[in-house]
Amino acid sequence: MSDLTARQAQILAFIQDHTDAEGLPPTLQQIADAFGFRQACAAHKHVRRLEQAGHLQVRPNQARGIRLSSRTPSQREDRLTLAVLGRVAAGAPIGADAGVERELHIDRALFSTVPDYLLRVQGDSMREEGIFDGDLVAVKRTVEARDGQIVIARIDEEITIKRLERHARGIRLLPRNPDYPPIEVPPGSDFAIEGLYCGLVRTD
Repeated sequence: MSDLTARQAQILAFIQDHTDAEGLPPTLQQIADAFGFRQACAAHKHVRRLEQAGHLQVRPNQARGIRLSSRTPSQREDRLTLAVLGRVAAGAPIGADAGVERELHIDRALFSTVPDYLLRVQGDSMREEGIFDGDLVAVKRTVEARDGQIVIARIDEEITIKRLERHARGIRLLPRNPDYPPIEVPPGSDFAIEGLYCGLVRTD
């Protein structure tokens, strides 16, 4: 980072640390407060210089529009940046929220298969797999899955996480909690595999 002044390097490090810790970049006001600037516009000037140097990307008209560039040295190959994309039902299917809830920086070594995103679990139908209400499940995007794999599936525009069972009469989605019945996928329904379960992240 020899192209940066000492203050710019400090601000970049603050943005990186805040993003790692909170899953969200700081606001300009938070940067100003951290460095004793009287106004957020002073922080904006430094952020603009970091953007011009290629260390940041700034999305206009967003309170948290700062994004670290892939060129930034702290974006290490052993870390994944995964977006939390709404919810997935462990119970009866529920609709999935469309928006990005937050982003998390996670150790790549946690997953044997590299996931593409995270979904927050609602319900306890997969508790015998160690998947509990409020957990974040890591998902690899794919439209194909083998019998017995845990999948994220869409049934008539609603999303659920279950174990896939293919049998002579069609497809069932199996819970891992005896309090819940299997979901039979009716012939002709709008059904699709959205992804494979890769593991989970448990947050406080």
